[in-house]
Amino acid sequence: MNWSDKITVTNEDCMELLKRTPDKFYDLSICDPPYGIKRAGHRGNKKFGWKKHNFKNWDNEIPNSEYFKQLFRVSKNQIIWGANYFTKYLPSSKGWIFWDKGQDLTMSDGELAFTSFDVALRRKIMNRVEILKDGSIHPTQKPVALYKWLLDKYAKPGDKILDTYLGSGSIAIACHDYGFELTACELDKEYYDAAYKRFKNHASQQKLF
Repeated sequence: MNWSDKITVTNEDCMELLKRTPDKFYDLSICDPPYGIKRAGHRGNKKFGWKKHNFKNWDNEIPNSEYFKQLFRVSKNQIIWGANYFTKYLPSSKGWIFWDKGQDLTMSDGELAFTSFDVALRRKIMNRVEILKDGSIHPTQKPVALYKWLLDKYAKPGDKILDTYLGSGSIAIACHDYGFELTACELDKEYYDAAYKRFKNHASQQKLF
């Protein structure tokens, strides 16, 4: 479905999208696969503004080897969040990213991402509360500003971007604002619909100003 002239998102299994895609069709894939740590929900915290998300089973296991094989086949470069959980499927790289969440947490103080780029490891300090500015619609949502930082640092003008696990749609908003062409998919219909509504609300607000 075309969310805009440059943003295309389908409600389907990512393997279906990957298998029909030609070799090296995308310049850059930016993906946030399930980590296999059973975090597919959130109890919520009204005091701090965190929304409750019902627990589901999509984070029970990590993607299999075929997923990573196909991802590397269809994209020239990759940024993969949670890559410390997938090291057996990834090549060596010095260009990792550490998202420092800017606060001491009961959970991880940050998250790691693999990149295929031959560059130095980079740390981005960005407080996790940035998520609340966008409205929390997904238990593992990342800030739009974090995706904009990735695009600033690793994408080139005209690049075609791929995301196989859209989730909250933060990357769709970032690509829309920066003018990148994005193809993405999300299997869960509830998340897909919520991300679509979020994207359309954002795009309509832009037109007002």
